[in-house]
Amino acid sequence: MPLAIVFDNSYARLPSRFYERVRPEPAPSPGLLVLNTTLAAELGLDAKALAAPDGVAALSGASVPEGADPIALAYAGHQFGHFVPALGDGRAVLLGELIASDGRRLDLQLKGSGRTVFSRRGDGKAAVGPVLREYLISEAMAAFGIPTTRSLAAVATGETVLRERPMPGAVLTRVAASHVRVGTFQYFAHRSDVDGARRLADYVIERLYPDIAGSEAPYAALFERVVHRQACLIALWLSVGFIHGVMNTDNMAISGETIDYGPCAFLDAYEPDLALSSIDRQGRYAYGRQAQIAQWNLARLGECLLPLLSDDRDKAVEIVVERLSDFAGQFEAAYFERFLAKIGLVEERKGDRELVTGLLSQMQAGKADFTLAFRRLADLIAHDADTGAFLSLFGEEADIEPWLTAWRARLAAGSRSPTESAAGMQAINPALIPRNHQVEKALDAIIDRNDGSAYVRLLQAVTNPFEERPEDADLAVPPRPEDRVMATFCGT
Repeated sequence: MPLAIVFDNSYARLPSRFYERVRPEPAPSPGLLVLNTTLAAELGLDAKALAAPDGVAALSGASVPEGADPIALAYAGHQFGHFVPALGDGRAVLLGELIASDGRRLDLQLKGSGRTVFSRRGDGKAAVGPVLREYLISEAMAAFGIPTTRSLAAVATGETVLRERPMPGAVLTRVAASHVRVGTFQYFAHRSDVDGARRLADYVIERLYPDIAGSEAPYAALFERVVHRQACLIALWLSVGFIHGVMNTDNMAISGETIDYGPCAFLDAYEPDLALSSIDRQGRYAYGRQAQIAQWNLARLGECLLPLLSDDRDKAVEIVVERLSDFAGQFEAAYFERFLAKIGLVEERKGDRELVTGLLSQMQAGKADFTLAFRRLADLIAHDADTGAFLSLFGEEADIEPWLTAWRARLAAGSRSPTESAAGMQAINPALIPRNHQVEKALDAIIDRNDGSAYVRLLQAVTNPFEERPEDADLAVPPRPEDRVMATFCGT
């Protein structure tokens, strides 16, 4: 019998132009690849039932759970700066919404479950590599404490999908606070559907920002909240060296969560201009440009909200410009708060930001590994500590010793003890990340040899990223030149 889940499908109660009803395409031979039992418990779901045949069938699209109301959401979007008026869920189906144990309303979506009305020329399917990549990296981001969609399960479909080569098919079950995007608002704005934009904004406020519902100017407050959340989110991305890779407006969630892990990657050496996505030929979404792009995307959202902000267009533009102008300051504040914590400082003083930028400049000059530089810095707090492991990260172009002297003096003038500073740094600087080459190696082993041992090991390590375990030491090592990943791919 079909799996039973208690759904409350509020988005499906919006007008029909917001979505298309669709049923997932049945997977011919579903098989569970990985199940997030911890997340299942948070959602009030029975992990044993999910792992049973009826549960796997539901997670693959082979059957529809009782209480589900499957829909594909309509949205538009700017893709690499070019507007596409009709995108939508071309390979995803929102099964429904459930209420987690903490009271949050969350979407349960199948990604890779077949064609929808928005698929255009695509097959609507997903390959096992991108599915398992998103599962691993989204769960690592959650472990870092970064707002993100989550992954409940990955299921093999038993069919082959054609990408660069024939690949085994799979479906990801994604959990999100909401799948409303900047592109969702653009869908209605492009059609001059002010009523649709207003209904969408009211829905978002009620679901994600209920405290502003009774404010004097709720739509201005909504824009202000989204600006703030995105500023904080991008600062967190940069703090772990994350490169999203495809920051189109349809990939920016109004909830402030990281969404759509296509050609994403992480820094090895600190390179602000690094863009690894194979489809980002101009470096539009490079690591160091992500805040600028977020602000550009938010400007597009502001344009969509103009009719809701005031009947006077000039006044509405003034409201958007005023709120959007706050982005740079909010981002900068969040960025330096995080990076100061990464070097052990919790009370900002004059000159502290220069310490951060000075370190990053030396890291760039010396091609130092981003993750290890911050992690090993915590080991240097004791004055008699051996600096060899830290200095070995920097090439000859760097001159890091004067910086170390200034940093130690600043720590000594602070209010925390060396032990407290070291503990604080270790709690915010991951010992390891999903290294691009390790991710590719683990996925290749599954695709080529049906060997999931490396993937399971990597998943366990990156979801406990602040622990230093001797058995995982090789996973923390930067790639050799010949192992370095030079391009990442979207998977569509």
